[in-house]
Amino acid sequence: MNPDDPVPRQVKAVDTASLLRLEERARELTLNQRLDPVWVEAHAAPGGTHFLWPAVWNSTPHRPDVPRQLRCELLLALRTGERVMSLLDVLPEEFDPLPRLTDRTVGLRVSRLLDSVPTVRQWLLRGESPEQAGRTS
Repeated sequence: MNPDDPVPRQVKAVDTASLLRLEERARELTLNQRLDPVWVEAHAAPGGTHFLWPAVWNSTPHRPDVPRQLRCELLLALRTGERVMSLLDVLPEEFDPLPRLTDRTVGLRVSRLLDSVPTVRQWLLRGESPEQAGRTS
C-alpha cells in the first residue's frame, strides 16, 4: 500500500491478540493515537472482534523517520459486553494484511456504532471519578 494512495475504503476486523500487537507497535513508534496496551489487555474482550475504520492519513513532519500512518477509528469490544470508540494510528504495511470485513451489513452496523458508542474516555468517566479516569486515559 502506497501512502500516497487515497485512504483505503475497507474496514478491518481484528482479534484481541492482533489489536494488542498494533497498540504495542504504535507505542514503540510513539504514534499519537493509541491506547496503553496494558489497558487494552485488561479491558478488551479476550475473544472479541474489534474493527478498524481508516479515517485519514496522519504524518509527523517533525519526525521524518516515522512514516505516514492511517489514523483509524477503532471500535473496541470490552469484557463487559459494551463497545467503545478510540483512535489508533497504524502503519500501512501493518494495516493491509489484516482481515478485511466483507459483510456489508456488518460494515453498516460498525459505522452506526462508531457514531453512537462512547469514547474510551467517556466510558471511563461514567464508571470512575474524574480523578481516576484522568490517570488512566
